[in-house]
Amino acid sequence: MEIVKIPQMDKAEYDNLIEEGYLSRIAFQGNKYPYIAPFLYVFDGKFLYFLATKYGRKNDLFRQHPYVSVEVERYTSDLSSYTFVTMQGYLVQLEDAIEKKIIRQKFVDMIKSKNLSQNILAALGHKPEEPIESIASEERSNIWKLTGVTDIVALKNL
Repeated sequence: MEIVKIPQMDKAEYDNLIEEGYLSRIAFQGNKYPYIAPFLYVFDGKFLYFLATKYGRKNDLFRQHPYVSVEVERYTSDLSSYTFVTMQGYLVQLEDAIEKKIIRQKFVDMIKSKNLSQNILAALGHKPEEPIESIASEERSNIWKLTGVTDIVALKNL
């Protein structure tokens, strides 16, 4: 019996997957088990940026172990087509005021361009009835940047 391996994507293919997406999963090192959580992200062509509320387990795990695995995927409902990329690296929290403002505006623009529900604001520390622009004008969340990527696995269906 022959085992069929899933083909790898080249850099242009997985960059395209990341560019088109907006939802990822981040796996943090937990005390006993990994902790996985979904995050919105934006991609500037080089780095992924995530908004993280300033509360919750993810913040403690980030401070203890900033080394993470990040996964971005796309698939059809019947799984006839799928692609995914995983990246291992570490997160750093942005501190520069200008850089944070630029990235926050990228999140506003992404949410608008993808026509995401206002309800997504609740996952970012805001009330759903607030304007999307409040993400850029208020700092109710941290901004994390994935850097130091040491391993990328990017696969696609046949």
